[in-house]
Amino acid sequence: MTQSVSPSDRTPGADSIWWHVYPLGACGAPIRDGDRTQVPRLQMLINWLDYAAELGTTGLLLGPIFDSATHGYDTLDYLCIDPRLGSVEDFDALVEACHAHGMNIMLDGVFSHVSDQYQPLRAVLEAGKDPVSGTPNSPDAPLFHIDWESDGGPYPWFFEGNSDLVRFDHTNARVKDFVQQVMEYWCARGIDGWRLDAAYSVPTEFWADVCDRVRASYPDTFFLGEVIHGDYPAFVEDAHVDTVTQYELWKAIWSSITDKNFFELDWTLKRHGEFLETIVAQTFVGNHDTTRISSLLGADGGLVAQAIIMTLGGTPSIYYGDEQGFTGVKEDRQFGDDAVRPPLPASPGELLGFGHTTYEALSSLVWLRRKRPWLTRALTTTVAVTNTSYSYRSCAPDDDSTFVDVQLSIDEAGTAHALILDEAGHTLWQK
Repeated sequence: MTQSVSPSDRTPGADSIWWHVYPLGACGAPIRDGDRTQVPRLQMLINWLDYAAELGTTGLLLGPIFDSATHGYDTLDYLCIDPRLGSVEDFDALVEACHAHGMNIMLDGVFSHVSDQYQPLRAVLEAGKDPVSGTPNSPDAPLFHIDWESDGGPYPWFFEGNSDLVRFDHTNARVKDFVQQVMEYWCARGIDGWRLDAAYSVPTEFWADVCDRVRASYPDTFFLGEVIHGDYPAFVEDAHVDTVTQYELWKAIWSSITDKNFFELDWTLKRHGEFLETIVAQTFVGNHDTTRISSLLGADGGLVAQAIIMTLGGTPSIYYGDEQGFTGVKEDRQFGDDAVRPPLPASPGELLGFGHTTYEALSSLVWLRRKRPWLTRALTTTVAVTNTSYSYRSCAPDDDSTFVDVQLSIDEAGTAHALILDEAGHTLWQK
């Protein structure tokens, strides 16, 4: 039996390269038909760990796995595995297998909001309010943002206009206690980190208190906050998280190519460099909420985009299927995420052959980075920039004689190309 790799021998969270998987989609679970049959689908992911390790990734970043109403971001029970994915024993087996492969495992914590069918919420609403005083009858009412005063109420506060998602009241001390309890329960089962969904929508002082409490018992826990815009370093400092999602860089990478405007990427990399003075942001070219990079740029263009994040400072993640050149367009409509959250076959051996070249090319990029761990905190400077060509150098933070040179170009047909060179000018990777 494979022996588990100790935490001290696994790559720290900030230095990891994550394989990001949306389990309900990847494991082929029914999303909206109401089928609650328990099926051990999480075990399927164990079949993919050799594949992920050979790709070069050192961590598994899982989307939601807790019991939920439909898509995972509408939680019903934070202490139970979604029956569509299996049992807690299936989860424990996955954690053990990840660690045996030398991989960390991070869970998606949806603590901004709950399903409108969340039982404690339903109990609060059904208990109603005193007809004379207007005071809620349930002692659990303060856990949720609910308008009790308006005529016809109570009215729960919805998350970003989604009537099936109801906000916690993050000013309430019991909510902090509850989130701490949930985090520590799963930390005790062996996880290594938390992705904090919609972290931007929660007061930073809430995160700071909860993260500090959890670290008191589990000091190596890695916290990644989902933040879209704004002052990333300030959020990290105020929320006491380790890092945040680098959406600015994601956007600049693909749109600088589609718009033939590398000046956008140049500007963004200067700002990214300023961030790296204090934080190591999570970098990516795709996730469960975005159109596939191969749909935006084609399979080869997607590899060029991956080459960029693999040669910059940051904590990269690869969204499952991008290493195969999967396509899929996110649409602004109900169920518009389905195309970017597809099922995987039961094992890598069942993949169609068309993605093998993309997998090999991306794997070589990942291992290029693995052999140069200084790239996590690399300092990047511009060498030359035009609308359709861009050259930059990424150096080790404490040794400017250790570097890679990257040359990007866009031809007349709009196809992107990349060349990565070592210190002697030898080609390390080319597309």
